[in-house]
Amino acid sequence: MKKFNIWKVLDGFSASSPVSSGGAPVCPGGTVVASAGGVAAREIEIQETLTSELFQICKTVRHGFPYQPTALTFDPVQKLLAIGTRTGGVRILGRPGVDCYCQHDSGASVLQLQFLINEGALVTACADDTLHLWNLRQKRPAVLHSLKFNRERITFCHLPFQSKWLYVGTERGNTHIVNIESFVLSGYVIMWNKAIELSTKTHPGPVVHLSDSPRDEGKLLIGFETGTVVLWDLRSKRADFRTYYDEAIHSISWHHEGKQFMCSHSDGSLTMWNLKNPSRPFQITVPHGKSQRDGKKPEPCKPILKVEYKTSKNSEPFIIFSGGLSYDKASRRPSLTIMHGKSITVLEMDHPIVEFLTLCETPYPNDFQEPYAVVVLLEKDFIVVDLTQSNFPIFENPYPMDIHESPVTCTAYFADCPDLIPALYSIGAKHKKQGYSNKEWPVSGGTWTLGSQTYSEIIITGHADGSIKFWDASAITLQMLYKLKTSKVFEKPKGGEGKQSAEIVEEDPYAIQMVCWCPESRIFCIAGISAHVIIYRFSKHEATMETASLEVRLQCEVEDIITPEAETISSFPDLTSQSSSVKCQSLTSSPNTVTPEGIKDSIPCLKVKTRPVRMPPGYQAELVIQLVWTDGEPPQQVTSLALNSAYGLVAFGNCNGLAVVDFIQKTVLLSMGTIDLYGSSDPYQRQPRSPRRSKQFPAGLTELSDSPVSLELDRCKSPTSDHVNGHCTSPTSQPCSTGKRIPNTEGAKLNRRGPGRPPFRKAQSAACMEISLPVSHPEESRENSFSRSRSSSVSSIDKESKEAITALYFVESYSRKNDGTLSPCLWVGTSLGMVLVISLTLPATEEQRPTEPVVASPSGTVLTLKGAVLTFSSLDCNGVQIHPPYEVWRDLNSSEDEKLRRRKLVNFSPSSSQDTGDYQFAVVCSEKQAKVFALPSFTCLYVHSITEASFVLRADVVMFCNSVCLACFCANGHIMALSLPSLRPLLDINYLPLTDMRIARTFCFTNGGQALYLSSPTEIQRITYSQDMCDNLQEMLGEMFTPVETPEAQNRGFLKGLFGGSGQTFDREELFGEAAAGKASRSLAQHIPGPGGIEGMKAAAGGGVGDLARARIALDERGQRLGELEDRTAAMMASAEAFSKHAHELMLKYKDKKWYQF
Repeated sequence: MKKFNIWKVLDGFSASSPVSSGGAPVCPGGTVVASAGGVAAREIEIQETLTSELFQICKTVRHGFPYQPTALTFDPVQKLLAIGTRTGGVRILGRPGVDCYCQHDSGASVLQLQFLINEGALVTACADDTLHLWNLRQKRPAVLHSLKFNRERITFCHLPFQSKWLYVGTERGNTHIVNIESFVLSGYVIMWNKAIELSTKTHPGPVVHLSDSPRDEGKLLIGFETGTVVLWDLRSKRADFRTYYDEAIHSISWHHEGKQFMCSHSDGSLTMWNLKNPSRPFQITVPHGKSQRDGKKPEPCKPILKVEYKTSKNSEPFIIFSGGLSYDKASRRPSLTIMHGKSITVLEMDHPIVEFLTLCETPYPNDFQEPYAVVVLLEKDFIVVDLTQSNFPIFENPYPMDIHESPVTCTAYFADCPDLIPALYSIGAKHKKQGYSNKEWPVSGGTWTLGSQTYSEIIITGHADGSIKFWDASAITLQMLYKLKTSKVFEKPKGGEGKQSAEIVEEDPYAIQMVCWCPESRIFCIAGISAHVIIYRFSKHEATMETASLEVRLQCEVEDIITPEAETISSFPDLTSQSSSVKCQSLTSSPNTVTPEGIKDSIPCLKVKTRPVRMPPGYQAELVIQLVWTDGEPPQQVTSLALNSAYGLVAFGNCNGLAVVDFIQKTVLLSMGTIDLYGSSDPYQRQPRSPRRSKQFPAGLTELSDSPVSLELDRCKSPTSDHVNGHCTSPTSQPCSTGKRIPNTEGAKLNRRGPGRPPFRKAQSAACMEISLPVSHPEESRENSFSRSRSSSVSSIDKESKEAITALYFVESYSRKNDGTLSPCLWVGTSLGMVLVISLTLPATEEQRPTEPVVASPSGTVLTLKGAVLTFSSLDCNGVQIHPPYEVWRDLNSSEDEKLRRRKLVNFSPSSSQDTGDYQFAVVCSEKQAKVFALPSFTCLYVHSITEASFVLRADVVMFCNSVCLACFCANGHIMALSLPSLRPLLDINYLPLTDMRIARTFCFTNGGQALYLSSPTEIQRITYSQDMCDNLQEMLGEMFTPVETPEAQNRGFLKGLFGGSGQTFDREELFGEAAAGKASRSLAQHIPGPGGIEGMKAAAGGGVGDLARARIALDERGQRLGELEDRTAAMMASAEAFSKHAHELMLKYKDKKWYQF
């Protein structure tokens, strides 16, 4: 436990006290000491309980649809499903809660997957020609063995049921055999030139199919790409027969009796072959081809990529295939065809089919298969079709596979909000889709129980189509609670508007940029790409009402900036002199017009519905705020957003300035350019330029190169000011002009963007971006559009930069230096590292709140940091985080008594009186550094330089282990944690290299030591930085392998056993073992031991707990061996007793018999 003694005085620190970059001020003995002309100092003792031992980073669970899937397999006994991806990932799914993600170190694409059925193992074949064996008998699967092929490319693998020999086909047409137990190649090889006839002059092509005959396991069916099929006798090492077809083969499927098989071809045909007459197919069908009148072959169709032939004892067989549609229907969607008897059903899919599998009741290939479902893996979806019902309904998917239904553009993460989950679920359950199969979800393997470390968590995702999804993320699972469509408050754009449209994006005009949520009041706020903000209230009752709307002008003139040196700006003097620089304009008096020259002015980007609209239970829109076009220039996108339910205020800013709106009175309180917030004591030397250069507009939401702010944007000055009910209330404002817009200079109009030319391109999702992050050269980094980080001492050469509002924070605090009382404040952070404090004056009583005006005015207090400001927080004198005041949730549509619907506010007062000289701490974090200020003296107590070569992308003050810390994520991949208030480093790990803008836009921290980010466009990755959660993670995860008895094979009967082939006596060990087949060439493949076994655990055990881990492993090994020895001893004793009993019975039986009676 660390203790920090801070000597403070009642009356003020010197603002120029020396501060070190490592944390505390430079003082003897590690304390902060100040004196003020004889005023006695007071010592405040702050105990910091967080230590570095409490922090450790690890991944917990991944949610969503596997990105870019390539392969699929199913264990019919364990009921587990595995999906491989193009990036080398493997996702293993069982019952809800059993969801595991594995990653190949090479990152090579997964070509094929094969379960060792009911063995708790999985074989993966990758595009780098490597086979891997995964151990699934542990909660975190690991690779046991790998086998790297050096001279041949792997194209197909087949593992017979209950066999330890894996058949591997290659691009050269050869077939190799691998021992699964040792992962060593057998010397037995089927060479392509021996498989085909000697008279054949051409190569048969790669192996596309391998399977053993259901009738005789000693016969291996080999399919080559060019149309050659060979039935190879493994015992005699020769081909039983060879067939040739003039169309390329894509797949082969056996009839369970082993007398027939079916092939799918590239011309959309299916051929049936009989082993008694293999010279030609006895049946050729083109299921979707048009039959010719003259008896000719049907017209060719698209290739049938896969076919499965499954039999049923009590019905006609199922023939299921993908593809094969006619070419004349080019616009038709990808389809899966199910042929059952004479009926043909075509299931059209929304996305291309990657793979499908038929789920059957038995794992034995020589029994009636009894198919009951089809798993279809699409490029962007995953469905299961019920075959037991004639209309083939799909199962309701229990996994969150639709996170990417519309591309994710932003995320938010909330912990400890238990009351909201049932409220949201009860509303969302009413909107669930109908028509699903009534059968249970067939992928039901593994076991999962609710761990002891769980607590309620909610994840919010914003999407490109304007939708918001609320997810229950408790207990490492993910389930959608409620979906909100923000686009419903707007009119649908008409198709013929063309160039007259005021939209600033060509597509996805409703895309969500950021969200702000007050869980206590359930008030929800979003900011969209079309420069719009919507405020929602939660209600359990339906309502029909009109949505109020406001329009705000935030536009600027361009001025040059000369930036002062850092650490030289103190609090401003009186702001009365700034009134001359602020222009005010009525927001309601300017009509929405298009000037005769075609320049749009005072027009919002979207049109809000003006009629009463029926709003279902859930979140209901209360107010829509839109920034408007100004002189033909579109509004800039919102870069920061904050909401306070107790104050009834919402604030948002962009690269032009700041707006504060009263959503109770539906009025605009403040609408000022960033420059106007400073007043006459502006720390920057700004000189007007003439003529003004052409403005550069940022790209769409996801094409913004780094953050809400671009360095190439100009700094601005707003022509508008603050208003309440049409009157200026800010003490810094001049009287408003009515109905007249302040004109701009002629030179400023020369380079206006023409009408109807959207400056933004398509609003893609945050998941679609690729970036480069040069961090080694500061000068190059400054020029790079992603690197928004800049010191407040930038030279005057880099002048063209608007000062955007990057952070906002409502709190009860001190607005001015040495202020004696707490008051409502809005802290404002800018992209140039400036911190401004806006003073808020609210009505004295709640009865006056709906009618009396709220006044918002700059206080004059200015603080400085290096880099754009990212986040704020406040602590009391004991270092405990101060929660901003909030309103208790109330249902405005409820029919209850009026008293129950009155506002109830909760305000967190300081832990001790200010009369005793106690203080608040303000925590401010920017892209480069973090600072802690003492209030109300506004003295910097601690400063910590977070990074020099890189910059911070996300920072949050979070609760952790009953304390508080500052968590940061940097562009160089480092995740850091700093203690508060001393800013002592607790964690610094290079964990997540920033390879994609998607990570930067979606990374967020929450309380309890958790964080998340979008690891791919379709998946959410959750991580923890808590040592305690890492230790308990095994308890929270599901168990994949469960002991299940393998079902018994069907009794074949005497005649089938006599005449059905010799498969039952086939011994693969005798043929493929080293004694019979010899050793394979060492140069052909290389065996690589994996880290997944006990040996890997031994190698991994190291560091401070290495000895303990090794001792534990040794103890586990010893216990395991003792257990095995005990089991073997018991089995031997039972066998001995049985033998003794049988011997005694035999002796009694023949005891009195003569020799001639035997």
